[in-house]
Amino acid sequence: AIICVFHGVSYGLAIDIACCTDIRIAAANTRFAVKEVDIGIPADIGTLARLPKIVGNHSWVKDLALTARDFSAQEALQQGFISQVHETKQQAVKAGFELAAFIAGKSPVAVQGTKELLNHGREYSTKESLRYTAVWNSVVVQSEDFKRGIVSGLKRTKPTFEKL
Repeated sequence: AIICVFHGVSYGLAIDIACCTDIRIAAANTRFAVKEVDIGIPADIGTLARLPKIVGNHSWVKDLALTARDFSAQEALQQGFISQVHETKQQAVKAGFELAAFIAGKSPVAVQGTKELLNHGREYSTKESLRYTAVWNSVVVQSEDFKRGIVSGLKRTKPTFEKL
């Protein structure tokens, strides 16, 4: 999983790049803006295509992209752009590392598959996504990670997974 931690000023390209990440966390003092209209161009590295799908609110995205106004970490959280706000940069970075370590303990096959299926589902219909999931999982159920996960569940132990 790719985790982005924002702090300070996060304008333009910072948002473009963050839209490509899986999980976004911010320090409370973060100031965001889609600033490109202030320099005479539309945002060009993905914000306009990805941000509306991330937050599901075209009106809010148009408000940001057309005005170039600043918005706070709290507003970003309310709109679903980020999933956590922490008081300080240090706390936000710590939370990012802890989350990364927690996810790293999961099956890499399952984590990669989950990312792939979530991203696919954002772009395709439910029917197409369910079909893709069935095909994907028909292979995954044959993996060693799946076997280890099932056995550990029955034995009530923590599974150990191989790296990808």
